[in-house]
Amino acid sequence: MTNSPLWTPSPERVQQSLLHAFIKRLERELGLQFDDYAALHAWSVKYPDLFWHQLWRFAGVTGHRGSVTVTSPDDAEHAIWFPEARLNFAENLLTHERVPASEPAIIALTEDGTTRTLSWHQLQQQVAATAAWLDDAGVTPGDVVAGFMPNIPETLVAMLATASLGAIWTSCSPDFGAEGVIERFGQTQPKVLFAADGYRYNGKAHNSRARAAAIMQAIASLTHRVEVPCLNESPPPDGVTSWSAMLATHPHAPQTFHSMPFNAPLYVLYSSGTTGKPKCMVHGAGGTLLNHLKEHMLHCDIRPRDRVFYFTTCGWMMWNWLASALGSGATLLLYDGAPFYPDAGRLWQWCAEQGVSLFGTSAKYLEALEKNGLQPGREYHLGALRTLCSTGSPLAPEQFDFVYRHIKSDVLLASISGGTDICGCFVLGNPLSPVYRGQCQGPGLAMDVRVFDDNGQAVVEEPGELVCCNAFPNRPVGFWNDADGSRYHQAYWARWPGMWHHGDFVTQTAEGGMVFHGRSDAVLNPGGVRIGTAEIYRQLARFEEIAESVVIGQRRGNDERLVLFVQPAPGHALTDELSEAIRARLREACSPRHVPAVILAVNDVPRTRSGKLVELAVRNVVHGQPVKNLEALANPEALAQFKDRPELD
Repeated sequence: MTNSPLWTPSPERVQQSLLHAFIKRLERELGLQFDDYAALHAWSVKYPDLFWHQLWRFAGVTGHRGSVTVTSPDDAEHAIWFPEARLNFAENLLTHERVPASEPAIIALTEDGTTRTLSWHQLQQQVAATAAWLDDAGVTPGDVVAGFMPNIPETLVAMLATASLGAIWTSCSPDFGAEGVIERFGQTQPKVLFAADGYRYNGKAHNSRARAAAIMQAIASLTHRVEVPCLNESPPPDGVTSWSAMLATHPHAPQTFHSMPFNAPLYVLYSSGTTGKPKCMVHGAGGTLLNHLKEHMLHCDIRPRDRVFYFTTCGWMMWNWLASALGSGATLLLYDGAPFYPDAGRLWQWCAEQGVSLFGTSAKYLEALEKNGLQPGREYHLGALRTLCSTGSPLAPEQFDFVYRHIKSDVLLASISGGTDICGCFVLGNPLSPVYRGQCQGPGLAMDVRVFDDNGQAVVEEPGELVCCNAFPNRPVGFWNDADGSRYHQAYWARWPGMWHHGDFVTQTAEGGMVFHGRSDAVLNPGGVRIGTAEIYRQLARFEEIAESVVIGQRRGNDERLVLFVQPAPGHALTDELSEAIRARLREACSPRHVPAVILAVNDVPRTRSGKLVELAVRNVVHGQPVKNLEALANPEALAQFKDRPELD
């Protein structure tokens, strides 16, 4: 780490930002004075009710706010935000006075090179027509509509139409097996299923019809299925409505929005399910909208007519986060396919052509870019790019260097972290503060994020548990089928009552930033000293001989030893020389406790469908314990090579 920032916003950048405009409005109306982001954050934490009230007005939320901002604000678990308010989520994403209806709302690219554009007017028309059809199908407020869909415009249309009726949207990406989808949708009992006929990935076509039919057969609540043509191999099967036929039933439907309570359910999102049956997290319409407006406008500086891209699937909460950028009047760029097909520069070429202002991706993608030798800043014109977001796993300091050297020197690199649990971020960037190597810039506005040691004491510059100590409107409404709230309480509130315990192992820095070491449940503990897995992965990423790796703690009596599994890069093998080089690097760069006792070769490492490593599954296999939910993994077959390894006896 270094105390010298990698990037500092220019005075012009600061003054042109929406966050600066928000501050000036607060100063003008409330007679306050804020010298920097830290001062604003401190005020927002001290007066969260006033902050969220002012944000509603600044963002121009359409709806009835009511006279009460929050009840029981000191009870973070049970506080109710805007109890009198009513609004419609879709209305707030679709109606903008400052954006001409003829301009693009969505620009979509698929792997085969097909590009489609929907203007704001076309998007509004399709949402109205779809909503009218859903109404005919019997969908009413509080019903669930499901999508087994790729990241294409039709998925957004279906979600917005569902929300316009006050119904609840839930989705899985089409790379899920039928069993994994049934395990999720089967809990929420949707009425209607939107499913594509297939999708393309890495140059191959994958037909989804058989899985969609299996889902329909297994979930009795489903009464209708709409098929979206992505492969265009043949007309839909009997009894299945085509997308075009659905739109044709109400081609001139008026746009209507059901006014709903602020805390009415909007989304059901699912945990990865790697430790058991996926949890169904219910997120409210108002809290999701207001928090996303905060994160987009104030933290990411997304403005009307900006073009926003995030590489995601519909099975990851970043898709829901991306969709909300419509609420800032931005144009969404949707890509469906493999990020490196047909070449490593595919996404950058497209985003350069489209003048993207925010590019969002995962830390793993940036690492892969560097290993592929791509230098986007040299090869593509990125003049419009102002913000680059990274999430999904900790962003290593070396990737900070890569971004500023080889993508763009004048860009806000926002390493953000939160999760499906809140459909948003606890820690993210902002356009006023400097960026330090290896650090997330800091906590989100009105989020009292701290680091606790094992005794529940706040610490700085020491690793500990990420907690949020105050109430915030985008906490989940609850879990599905959890009437007494006991499972929800146990998941986040049981360890430190009144404090949201998130399960990330982190360090707050002297600069006010945050360094993420990995998930708490994957933390290594050799000799009783806690070690974050991210520290080890950071060093291994520097070896060109290594494609992937996963490290676990193996119990040995009353202690544990570190076991490292390495997937060699093509053309390389795990030799004694490479093993010794790994040990030497970890000993020198980290500590002797970071050095694995055993290093073994594998040909693949297991990941979730959103690309996250699953150390827990590997640890269970090594210890002879069952992996509870193989459907949560993108490549469950990889686990076989970790079982009964004689080197681990």
